[in-house]
Amino acid sequence: MTGRVLLVDDDAHLTSTLELGLSQRGFRVVTATRAEEALVQLDSEDVDAVLTDLHMPGLGGLEFAERVAQSHPQTPLVVLTAFGSFESAVAAIRAGAYDFLSKPAKLDAIIIALERAMQHRQLQREVQRLRVEVTQNQGPRVEGVIAASESMKRALDVVARVSSTQSSVLITGESGSGKEVLARAIHARGGRGGPFVAINCAAMPESLLESELFGHVRGAFTDAREARVGLFTEANGGTLLLDEIGDMPLGLQPKLLRVLQERRVRPLGARAEHPIDVRIIAATHRDLEDRIEQGLFREDLYFRINVVQLALPPLRERAADILPLAHRFLAEHSARSGKAVKGLSAPAAAKLLSYDWPGNVRELSNCMERAVALTRYDELGVDDLPEKVCRHVATRLVVAADDVSELVSLEEVEKRYILRVLETLKGNKTAAARTLGIERKTLYRKLESWGIKGTE
Repeated sequence: MTGRVLLVDDDAHLTSTLELGLSQRGFRVVTATRAEEALVQLDSEDVDAVLTDLHMPGLGGLEFAERVAQSHPQTPLVVLTAFGSFESAVAAIRAGAYDFLSKPAKLDAIIIALERAMQHRQLQREVQRLRVEVTQNQGPRVEGVIAASESMKRALDVVARVSSTQSSVLITGESGSGKEVLARAIHARGGRGGPFVAINCAAMPESLLESELFGHVRGAFTDAREARVGLFTEANGGTLLLDEIGDMPLGLQPKLLRVLQERRVRPLGARAEHPIDVRIIAATHRDLEDRIEQGLFREDLYFRINVVQLALPPLRERAADILPLAHRFLAEHSARSGKAVKGLSAPAAAKLLSYDWPGNVRELSNCMERAVALTRYDELGVDDLPEKVCRHVATRLVVAADDVSELVSLEEVEKRYILRVLETLKGNKTAAARTLGIERKTLYRKLESWGIKGTE
């Protein structure tokens, strides 16, 4: 990879020597003898990387690196100095430098450092392009929801169409798959002025759940020392999410059904009812029709809450969402922890794609939080991932002809296979390209298009 390099050094002889050597290797070189001059050139010219001395008269190399990081954050900077030391290297990296080399440095070493810096810049641009492309192609955009897979795009289409109505929605899916995220999206897009209120129907006993939902007056029962407003009243004008409704006690279900039918609620111990205006969204990981057959869920309540059903597939069935979600969680947890973790290595990405994710999106978020907390580098590696993710062995690919939703595109098959080869070869891209029968630059381009670092 070659490109345009800004060379900054007050040593005229070294500058001319490096300019000649880099030009002969295909680089286009512009020079500056002072940092102040280089800053002006950066404002007027587009360069792919900066190669600068650390010790110069006037504005020093460390301050220059800080200024470049602030004003041109996507332009990587490689520091070259005769006073090489561990302390200097740390100071340069903290100031914003991408890489550090000590004089005398061989031309090949400088070229490798510049190529890596340029690949890093190209990756940043590609990630930005992919974000725009995903936004444009995912159909209806929903804040906080990633939809790279076709199944999630279909789910978001349902969200977009049902949000403006007042119909009850039943969201089904495994625990941790993101049911509450979609419920909040429906509420946010619906434009109701009231609050979004959620309750887990499986988290409390029947008597307490009844009081939480409907409220109670003072003295309604032994411990009712003061009146309490129920969640139906609290959510008035907004949305109430009845999470894990499939685990609601059977004795409470007819009382809930009456409230949904009459749109009126009577607090425990009260004599009068009062009207409510609440949109109901229910969510469950249970098969409610199976619960009905077992006598554990009322059929009439099922039809009342299941006006529109939104089935959310588990993460293992929407593999295209795994890496985008991983990158989002990586960015969130990196920002929260104050660490500058920028990406995933190819072997780590392969592990994420091959794992089954029984805990779904919630488990992936937990995995990335742990990896960010443990990593010592700016890139997450396999060793940073939980042991069960590292040890997981993917099963052979089986084409399930009787379930179209599980079929994946050729591009997805190619991605999984390439990452599996890289994982097997411990990230050796030269060996991987040879095994795959493609050029190394082709492999780099594919990795970068998937948001994976392509450097050795």
